[in-house]
Amino acid sequence: MITLTRKRLYLLSLLTGILLWAGWPAHGFPILLLFAFCPLLLVEHHLYLNKTSKSWGSFLGYAYLSMLLWNSLSTFWVCNSTIVGGIMAIAFNSFFMAMVLALFHITKRKIGPLSGYLSLPIFWLAFEYIHLTWQLSWPWLTLGFGFSNYVSLIQWYVLTGPLGGTLWILLCNLAIFNLIKIRRFGKGGNFTYKYRHYAWTLIFSPIILSEILYLGNGKPEKTLKPVDVVVVQPNIDPYNEKFSGNFTEQLNKMFTLADTKVDSNTAYLVFPETALTDDNIWENHFEHNISIQQVWGYMHKHPNLRLVTGAETYKAYLNGEKPPESARKFDSEGGYYDAYNTALQFDSSKNIQVYHKCKLVPGVEFMPFAKYLAPLAKLAFDLGGTSGTLGTQKEPSVFYSTYSKTTIAPAICYESIYGDYIGKYIQKGAQMVFVITNDGWWQDTPGYKQHLCYGAMLAMETHKELVQCANTGISAIIDEKGNILQKTKWWEPAVIKASVTPNNELTTYAQYGDYLGLYACWLSILLLGYLIILKIRGYFTPKVTSAK
Repeated sequence: MITLTRKRLYLLSLLTGILLWAGWPAHGFPILLLFAFCPLLLVEHHLYLNKTSKSWGSFLGYAYLSMLLWNSLSTFWVCNSTIVGGIMAIAFNSFFMAMVLALFHITKRKIGPLSGYLSLPIFWLAFEYIHLTWQLSWPWLTLGFGFSNYVSLIQWYVLTGPLGGTLWILLCNLAIFNLIKIRRFGKGGNFTYKYRHYAWTLIFSPIILSEILYLGNGKPEKTLKPVDVVVVQPNIDPYNEKFSGNFTEQLNKMFTLADTKVDSNTAYLVFPETALTDDNIWENHFEHNISIQQVWGYMHKHPNLRLVTGAETYKAYLNGEKPPESARKFDSEGGYYDAYNTALQFDSSKNIQVYHKCKLVPGVEFMPFAKYLAPLAKLAFDLGGTSGTLGTQKEPSVFYSTYSKTTIAPAICYESIYGDYIGKYIQKGAQMVFVITNDGWWQDTPGYKQHLCYGAMLAMETHKELVQCANTGISAIIDEKGNILQKTKWWEPAVIKASVTPNNELTTYAQYGDYLGLYACWLSILLLGYLIILKIRGYFTPKVTSAK
């Protein structure tokens, strides 16, 4: 029997949280993630051997402490934009993770150590998959993102995406933990001496494979002619200037910056998220808006240019159109309208292509489960500009160019961390990825740096060159291997010009998405069903008492 005091159990739980944080981007050392769960697994093993009827509750508490420390240290910056929302995100995300770990402990107790340990990556992958798709989605701490600052080590994500990284990290933790058990307790562990070689193979084989892929041929085979792209980072303070200043002057500032780099060969000019913040940009009548007319005036001077920019837009539902659930009612008259976080593409022909952000931020851009929490919908946290529940579109739409025959995937803000979603753009023919964002809400914290790391990972796993344009934060040019070729500094106006190469490659991950998570969901259902059957059988099986 393992004898660990409660103090040591708490210290081991805290150690897991510290190791996860110390291994996390943007400045962490990700190798730590491969054994970060081992201290917490030792806590679980102690509770497993010292069985009590409520050991799962005890482990839930220790696991919550670990996950809360990791979430707090790694994503505290969310509170800079919304204190209440940030605290809720950290607290709930930590609880969900702890529940997954508690479920693993229950499974281990019910069906034995071997199957129990295998249930951990299954349940965790299912959780991450669900966390990418449901209305409380906050996948910022998906374990597979942990190596995003070292993309040369994870080139094999082109096959599995980040959930493959999650599986690898968890399996390495289990392998190393069992090696620790063998060393401490002899042959009582799951791994005998010969399995140590298997453990080290599991740890190092993906890294070696990635280095081979990284050092291999650089450009995808199916490349098109490079296009010149100019990226403008205007550095407009989102708290004190952006949504309360003069919109015309802000747009003029961006055009003035653009003029330092734009020439006759420039194919794309990129402005950040919500660059156009005029309250009167109605999609029913784009031509009536002053900001739109200002853009058209600039495009007239550059006939070969396309401008991709963020905007706050609105759409009125007229003539008996049925409004969606996200629609708002006009205050002074009948009828409904939708507000959107939008990406627009302009060209000199006055053609406007429109994309409405689909992956909205819970609690900021929409109220989760609004059908059941309608009275709380007005509490959506205001980050300036358009707040409350926003409208969306059902599927991503690709921006195309009739001039250069190129197509781009316009991703808004943290949509870039949803690799499965970006894959849908690529399936529709997107040849490059443009990410427009406003990371200034997070101030000078790890948030915007992590966002850039995740963008580099997205470029690598889809093999698409990526352009990131931030209001402030970091704007960057990233190649198809995830190398950051150019980037701006924090909190300063800047302009980047680069030659970006589109391509038609479709990686396995871009084609099939997060299939590992889907498989894990089905396996989780089978495991949970088996646990329920065992529980039911326990109720109906008579207890045998020994005769005196």
